[in-house]
Amino acid sequence: MNTHPFPRARSTDPSTSHNAADQVDEFALRHYKQILDCLRRCGALGKDGIALHSGLESNQVARRMSELHRLGLVELTGRLAKSNAGRSEREWRFTPTQLSFL
Repeated sequence: MNTHPFPRARSTDPSTSHNAADQVDEFALRHYKQILDCLRRCGALGKDGIALHSGLESNQVARRMSELHRLGLVELTGRLAKSNAGRSEREWRFTPTQLSFL
């Protein structure tokens, strides 16, 4: 069963959902590292910018940003960035207070 701090399957879901959730846990940490490395290297970006510079897909970035935010590793800048579709999206930055931990 999934032990990740962010539940990816409900207790009532079938075992196949729990197996899939366990697989997500295997690569979520890698995604976190890619996103944080990107934000440290490039500065504040929207999810599409993070995807471009990290090698991840936009949907992979989008799924991880709220988790990273809850962990206190990223924060919203209060500014907007343009998405690949030309729409406004929230801009994220690496939480400056976390720099001392790396």
